[in-house]
Amino acid sequence: MAHELVCWKCGADLAALTLPLSRRDECPRCRAELHVCRMCTDYDEHVAKKCREPIAEEVSDKTRANFCDYFAPRRSAFVARDTSAAEQARDQLAKLFGGKS
Repeated sequence: MAHELVCWKCGADLAALTLPLSRRDECPRCRAELHVCRMCTDYDEHVAKKCREPIAEEVSDKTRANFCDYFAPRRSAFVARDTSAAEQARDQLAKLFGGKS
C-alpha cells in the first residue's frame, strides 16, 4: 500500500521511496532533501524553534537534511503558494495598459 507522501517543496509523489526515509533521500523531481524539519510531523511554524518535540535539538536550517532522531514524515508537508493576489495584480495591470488579460 502506498504511503501517500509528497515532497515538501514541489508536491511530487514519493510513493516509490521506502520508509523510513533516510538522511540521504531526495525528491525524484526537484532533488530537495527529504529528511528535513519541513517534512516532519513535529514541524510547526507557530511554536518555538518551529518544532513541537520539546527535547529535540534545534536545527537552524529547516530545509536541509539533519540527523534528528524524532523525524517522522508528514503527509501534508507540501503547501502550494497562493499566487491569486499576484495574478489579480497582473490582470489589472494588463487591463490598465492594454495588454491581454
